Amino acid sequence: MSVSEFGPETAFVLAAGLGTRMRPLTDDRPKALVTVDGKTLIDHMLDRLSEVGVKRFVVNVHYFADKLEAHLKTRSDLDIVISDERGALLETGGGLKHARPLLGDGPIWIANTDSVWQEHTDGQALKQLAALWNEGGMDAALLLADMNRSTGFDGAGDFFMDHAHCLTFRNDAPSAPYVYMGVHITWPGIVDDVAEQAFSLSKLWRNLAPEGRLKGAVMDGDWMHVGDPGARDEADARLKVAWERG
Repeated sequence: MSVSEFGPETAFVLAAGLGTRMRPLTDDRPKALVTVDGKTLIDHMLDRLSEVGVKRFVVNVHYFADKLEAHLKTRSDLDIVISDERGALLETGGGLKHARPLLGDGPIWIANTDSVWQEHTDGQALKQLAALWNEGGMDAALLLADMNRSTGFDGAGDFFMDHAHCLTFRNDAPSAPYVYMGVHITWPGIVDDVAEQAFSLSKLWRNLAPEGRLKGAVMDGDWMHVGDPGARDEADARLKVAWERG
């Protein structure tokens, strides 16, 4: 699949998780179908990516897979392909490996569904990340948020970043200024040499970072990690206020 000025035209959307921390909202549905401001989390992400030219979506399913597939069939405006993970939870890297035949060899977006945000210009954050990727010299480009403008995230930050956008993991530092927002651009073939069937992509990022092959772009806006019911309610209230203000 080709790459436009705004980034890859294929996206892999991660929607197979159990959503344990989101219970009881996920007692009868996958986390991707929890709503924020009247729209499901997965629709928030699909719409974001569609706005920057993504033409084909591969979505992995596991927990309440039938419900998620039924919902995705209502998105007749989009080209959506299912990567079926009903057999086992594979984590982010394993999910990518399982979906590999559906994704081709060109660069792709990879996105979680528990991420919503507000920015001054819609689509600017994703375009900024795509512009960084188009500069070359990396194997993964991560969209980051400033910890001071993040809610719903209970960690101490994920990364430091230098003047060349190269990322360093926080490791033993007490805190780091930037947190991963759950959206990045990478090559699907990044998992081809991994023997495990279930593994996290962060395992690969830790190998890329010391080589300067892991880079990041910081969004100018407010990020909301929707990981539990309280965070969902906070994000819902913030988006409603923003909508009412126009």
